[in-house]
Amino acid sequence: MKQLHKQMSSKRDEETIPMSQSSPYSPKTLKHPRSLPRSLHYLFREQRLLFILVGILIGSTFFILQPSLSRLGAAESTSLITRSVSYAVTDSPPSRSTFNSGGGGGRTGRVPVGIGRKRLRIVVTGGAGFVGSHLVDKLIGRGDEVIVIDNFFTGRKENLVHLFSNPRFELIRHDVVEPILLEVDQIYHLACPASPVHYKYNPFYKTNVMGTLNMLGLAKRVGARFLLTSTSEVYGDPLEHPQKETYWGNVNPIGERSCYDEGKRTAETLAMDYHRGAGVEVRIARIFNTYGPRMCLDDGRVVSNFVAQTIRKHPMTVYGDGKQTRSFQYVSDLVEGLVALMENDHVGPFNLGNPGEFTMLELAEVCFYFYHLPFTSCKKRNETQRGKFRPGHSVLGLVVKEVIDPSATIEFKPNTADDPHKRKPDISKAKEQLNWEPKISLREGLPRMVSDFRNRILNEDEGKGL
Repeated sequence: MKQLHKQMSSKRDEETIPMSQSSPYSPKTLKHPRSLPRSLHYLFREQRLLFILVGILIGSTFFILQPSLSRLGAAESTSLITRSVSYAVTDSPPSRSTFNSGGGGGRTGRVPVGIGRKRLRIVVTGGAGFVGSHLVDKLIGRGDEVIVIDNFFTGRKENLVHLFSNPRFELIRHDVVEPILLEVDQIYHLACPASPVHYKYNPFYKTNVMGTLNMLGLAKRVGARFLLTSTSEVYGDPLEHPQKETYWGNVNPIGERSCYDEGKRTAETLAMDYHRGAGVEVRIARIFNTYGPRMCLDDGRVVSNFVAQTIRKHPMTVYGDGKQTRSFQYVSDLVEGLVALMENDHVGPFNLGNPGEFTMLELAEVCFYFYHLPFTSCKKRNETQRGKFRPGHSVLGLVVKEVIDPSATIEFKPNTADDPHKRKPDISKAKEQLNWEPKISLREGLPRMVSDFRNRILNEDEGKGL
């Protein structure tokens, strides 16, 4: 074995030929390190040293001046914050000379950039509707970016056409029962048919449940504040008068109106569950009867019914005996209340309505025979006829007759099912916590609505032939 190994080794040795003998080329010799004179020659060639020195000088200057600039910026910021705090404490705004003086002898200064309200990105569901379009006008007017979501079941593009060229306005045709992904700061959830004519036509209250769930999910996902527009219908046919937010209501859960009444009650429940369980910032408004321009002409609500019927020379329709009471607020008052609630720290719910209470007959009939007389005479005759005069009622009747048509007639029809007998908000909570109350009377607001209705009925296709 050892002999065999030796023979094999000897054979390999014989077969191995030195590289120097087998190849005409010799291995490359290793380079010697570059000498110092050659390095200096490379450094001084093409002014490389000059560029190196200039770079060092620029870097040194930056590091020397940076601490001074930082101290200067900090001093100016501290001065600005101090002035702002002093203005807040004294509760008086800075004068023009304060900014011009800049805190030093005659030095001219400028108002610091960025002081003021942050522009918000806001979504308004149902923003093409009656209330929604007025809310959008308010938000755009104060400088916010607004995205309107509407499926146009009751909304109208005409309510928003004046905003189409505004770069801060965006309109999306979408049904809130389907999810949508947006990046927003606030959500006003108004989407829902609010008129008996509309919600009885399509009683499945997906909008109140699925729509509210989708918008609450969006608010949770992006950290937006969420405002739900609920309704006075959550009180049903109330046994408490006027209605406070603490009243739980008297609602028929299987009646014709229950799709809307119970739908809004469910929406309030969902909002509070997301608030307590997921930490969503929630605001809840309970809206009472509202009127104004851009209302649907034939939505079945009493004020729009009376105005449209009278302009068309039709009899005014009174359902039941006409003794049901309602409270009417102008739409701009409601919009102010919604914005005040959204910007406030209170969750609610809050009643938003006008506590002035009128019966349907008083809306249509009071001063029917005395519209041409002075108001004082009308008041005296009203006292004689009814035995008791309540301030404001004859004013209301006078307004309806004077503004629209003194010759209008009244037609009585059977009352609808579950129609509330009384409706009047207690707004003391909104007054105290939101510093809000309605300002526009019916006498002032009704002519604006009549002008809008008359224009739409007489000059547009909408309402013709009805």
